[in-house]
This record gives sequence, C-alpha cells and structure tokens, in this order.
Amino acid sequence: MLQTGDLAPSFTLPDQEGRPHTLEDYRGRWVVLYFYPKDDTPGCTKEACGFRDEKSHLEALGAVVLGISADDVQSHSKFHRKYTLNFPLLADPSQQTIRAYGAWGRKQFMGKEYEGVLRYTYLIDPQGRIARVWDKVKPEQHALEVAEALGQLQQGSL
Repeated sequence: MLQTGDLAPSFTLPDQEGRPHTLEDYRGRWVVLYFYPKDDTPGCTKEACGFRDEKSHLEALGAVVLGISADDVQSHSKFHRKYTLNFPLLADPSQQTIRAYGAWGRKQFMGKEYEGVLRYTYLIDPQGRIARVWDKVKPEQHALEVAEALGQLQQGSL
C-alpha cells in the first residue's frame, strides 16, 4: 500500500465507454481514486452511489472521482448505466494499476480465503502525490468521509 507523500503511480485505463484516462489528465486537480472489488455487488453499489451523490460537493472542492476495479469495460458500462453514475469507472482486468497501488491482496469471505481487489481509496493532491489513504472503508459513508477530509486538508493548506 502506498503512503502519504508517495508519488501516485501513473496509469492509462479505459472507462466504461472505452475512453482512456491517465492520471496526468487530472494534474492540477485533486483526485479521489477508489478501488473496489466488483461491479453491482451490495457494498460496491453503496460506495459508488455515495460518490455519485457527493460528486457536486467533491467538485466544489476541486476534486474528480475515479473508480477502478478488475471488471471489464462492458461490466462497467452496465453498472454505470444501471445506477446513473456520474464519474468514470476505469477497467483494469490485468490488475496492473490495482497492484501498483497495493490494492490487490488476500481477502476472506465466509471462511474462504482468496486474492482480490481490496477496498482502498487514495486522495491524490494536484501535484500527483498521495495526500490521504483509506484502507478500512465503510461503503455507506465513505464518500462523505472523503469530502470532509478533503475540506480539512484544503483548510489546513490555506
């Protein structure tokens, strides 16, 4: 897992419509980069809808939201449409970016262990450095928690 102050790894990934996004596209802005396990599952849906509902607040704070999972473009497209999401979902089926951010690892569900995407969020500052890391995410209130942290960081830097 990356730490506060680390340079955020660069990436180029397609969104739900197949359009490429790079981290450099967002230089000069705050980036909320959140990793989630799977499209259209209960926790991931709550988290995505939370970011959808907080998008205008996050934009007012100068931030963009990008979601990343190992699902493909087609899966992202269905998920994006079904919940009227208003931010890009980036497809990383090779897990290259997921692994670069340390968001791939051992998980446990119903007594079984397996490898998968960990629910991590990184707040990246306008210069491309990690400003905050969340590695214990509660999907229901996470978007609000991120918005509050961003507001506090910005007040501290004034």
